[in-house]
Amino acid sequence: MEIKIAIAKVDKYGNGNSGDTVEVTERPHGGISIVLADGQIDHRSNKAISSIVTHRVINPISEGMRDGASIRSAANSIFAEYQGRVQANLNVLSVDLQTDTIIISRNNPMPAFLITEETVDCLATDSDPIGGRVDMAPTIVELPIKPEMAVVVFSDGVFNAGQQNQQGLDICTTLEALIEEQEPTAKEIADFILNRAIRLDGEQPKDDMSVIVLLVSSRPSDTIRRMNISMPLD
Repeated sequence: MEIKIAIAKVDKYGNGNSGDTVEVTERPHGGISIVLADGQIDHRSNKAISSIVTHRVINPISEGMRDGASIRSAANSIFAEYQGRVQANLNVLSVDLQTDTIIISRNNPMPAFLITEETVDCLATDSDPIGGRVDMAPTIVELPIKPEMAVVVFSDGVFNAGQQNQQGLDICTTLEALIEEQEPTAKEIADFILNRAIRLDGEQPKDDMSVIVLLVSSRPSDTIRRMNISMPLD
């Protein structure tokens, strides 16, 4: 098997500095973790805040702390420092080779989506952003690694796409239609969801948009680890 990860992002129209931040780290006992944070201070999107949140979560994970403990520690430190002025939606996706599991952690009212055997499940358990109080525990789902399973998470800019035009992005139906017709790659899934959200916002995203797809492929190419990054320049 092989882990495939795709990240697709676009800034809010007219804003060259996305408030969303994504960080990736290798786990010390094998595996990888991806953190997505969408931060606000005083109800305004703030890139610096989302960067602080991701670093405070991902640094302890990279040193061996479990995901849930790292998130709770970060949440407590953010509240202590900003006294409730900060709010951050947070997703952490981890492939833990020590336990052979995929760990999906959320402090985010937006759901995550799980694809298994051509079925799409919405993981929508109530979950609050960090920053508003102490002891903010994440919602965690831990699943055995299985071939062809995939996890899709995204920021609220994707989830809310089209609402100002009285439209909406039905991500579950969109994913079901996509996997019914083909066996898409992680990149194809991420690009499809992001491009659909952009279109619903009339090609002018009303908020920063980020999509992360983690896919377990049953067909490994070789033993080489790769990371590909593409970033447009003005």
